[in-house]
Amino acid sequence: MTTPDRTLGVAVCGTGWCAAQHISAFQKNPRARVTWICDRDPGRLDHFGTRYPAAGATTDFGDLLADPDLDAVVIATPVFTHHELAAASLRAGKHTFVEKPLASSAAQAEELIALAQERGLMLMCGHTFLYSPPVREIKRLIESGALGEIYFISSSRVNLGLHQRDVSVVWDLAPHDFSILIHWLGQSPTRVSAVGRDSIVPGIPDVAFIDLGFPSGVLAHVELSWLAPSKLRRMVIVGSEKMVVYDDSSTEPVRIFDHGVVYRDPETFGQYQLSYRTGDIVSPRLQATEPLALELDDFVEAIVSGRRDGGMIGLARDVVALIEQTERAFADSWGDVVRPSSPDAAAPPALAAARSAG
Repeated sequence: MTTPDRTLGVAVCGTGWCAAQHISAFQKNPRARVTWICDRDPGRLDHFGTRYPAAGATTDFGDLLADPDLDAVVIATPVFTHHELAAASLRAGKHTFVEKPLASSAAQAEELIALAQERGLMLMCGHTFLYSPPVREIKRLIESGALGEIYFISSSRVNLGLHQRDVSVVWDLAPHDFSILIHWLGQSPTRVSAVGRDSIVPGIPDVAFIDLGFPSGVLAHVELSWLAPSKLRRMVIVGSEKMVVYDDSSTEPVRIFDHGVVYRDPETFGQYQLSYRTGDIVSPRLQATEPLALELDDFVEAIVSGRRDGGMIGLARDVVALIEQTERAFADSWGDVVRPSSPDAAAPPALAAARSAG
């Protein structure tokens, strides 16, 4: 049983960039320590074992589940492994943190949520941007009514690479934008349309244009691409009172524009009066905190305190469902797409052949 005065034992499954960030964040948390690192690649595991000698290293996920002193498991592995590993972790009685997206389908996500509730365990998904000070500030602005009625939101998340071999650009990048939109608006879209293209690897879309309609009337447009001349992480929120630009790569990530248009109903036929308002541009001072550290602090706090609220995990499920809706829209307008599954099973013929040759 977890007690408030005991340091939590945490295992990190995976040895990629994301896993390294989790280990580093936990090292700064006095209430948790990484006791295991797991990966099926012995070479990568040896490298991590050298960097983090205090943690045990294993290629067998079962070793983690058999450790009675292990409280929590972090799963930072390819998407197609999330459901199987998370389900095994929960069945073994371990609190579980899964990097985004939660699972390869909404049905799998629902199964994990039900399993966590049945066992009384904390299940969390790594939508780190929801802990970002700029995202939280914009959420506050929307909820306070400072922006007025929200008309539309546009988002661009593009870069030159990195092409994934087992998932489309939607599974790779859309979880960020989808989670932020659902979080800001407090609702999931009811209308989805999308087009995309597999420009480089046949069968794996690397560019997508997604249009969303929300119950409140808000429209959102999301542009995703692994094929762009420069990196861009930018969202624009247009309201009746003010507008906001959120640029994750800027030194001023949030800029609030006191701009707008005032329309007056015509009193007589032929009158059409619009006035354009241009006011101040304000960049609020934001707390300099690391979102991942805040997220993992929340995970640890939830375990220690016994909190098992499902708001964030419900959002994670809705994100997966929205990705599925986007893929169905792709199929209607473009054709079949590659869903997250084993890389060998999911690979288009040309890619599978290249792997065999390599």
